[in-house]
Amino acid sequence: MLNTKNQMLDNELGWTNYQHRMVNRWQGSAHSHVEDCVAEEVPIVLMYNSISHVVMLATPTNLEDFALGFSMTEGIIQHPKEFLSARVYQRANGIEVQVKIPEERFVCLTDKGRNLTGRTGCGLCGASTLKQAVRQPAPVHSSISVTAEQLTAALADLHNRQSLNQLTGAIHAAAWVEPERGIIDVREDVGRHNALDKLLGLLCRTGKDVNAGYIIVTSRASYEMLQKTAFLGIGLLVAISAPTGLAIRLAEQAGVTLVGFARGDKHVIYTHPQRIIHT
Repeated sequence: MLNTKNQMLDNELGWTNYQHRMVNRWQGSAHSHVEDCVAEEVPIVLMYNSISHVVMLATPTNLEDFALGFSMTEGIIQHPKEFLSARVYQRANGIEVQVKIPEERFVCLTDKGRNLTGRTGCGLCGASTLKQAVRQPAPVHSSISVTAEQLTAALADLHNRQSLNQLTGAIHAAAWVEPERGIIDVREDVGRHNALDKLLGLLCRTGKDVNAGYIIVTSRASYEMLQKTAFLGIGLLVAISAPTGLAIRLAEQAGVTLVGFARGDKHVIYTHPQRIIHT
């Protein structure tokens, strides 16, 4: 299986994560003609058993993780072992990811509808009915415990781990954090949902103990971000921006600790505060 890396050029695919462009930069009356780095968006079509299911706009890296994370969090498969294979192909106008899943999962998938388009900010791609969109995850039973000091340290380190965003300023990140070790893994993408799916796919692929850590996202905590986190049994989601009301209600019901406005040593706990320890 392909394991792409966050680098300027993905040699396997020929797509760049960002491009160099000459721009006119102004500050007041001061002008300069300089080279800038601009993040790329590439259409990524996810095909299951040779049938197109959804097209997403995404950063062309870590596509196996992306496909696995999307497949798990959208309920297409129930276990990483059902992600039988993934093949990535460069096409004229984008990238095609061919995913093989068991036939019984594919039959269920065809009932959901196909040929859907997911924009960069789309969080409900793959859903064609209200029932599919608003899914209730099983209750999360996580014993994760994080001190406020550990959370503050992880937030301070996150900027240094966002290599592509430092170049372009247009990229979201999702980070896997273990309280005693800090940030372990980071995935980046132009879409916040894509970054989270890439991270969750990585956790599934590497067999990480989801009870051992938590997630920080550089975005708001919308309903679908909380839903994806809860479906994998992760007990703590931290966002640097605000949550939505629906996300808060789902977090309360699912037993997930939801933290918003996490910046520096400040944060707001919306649900299940027992997992954040203040001394």
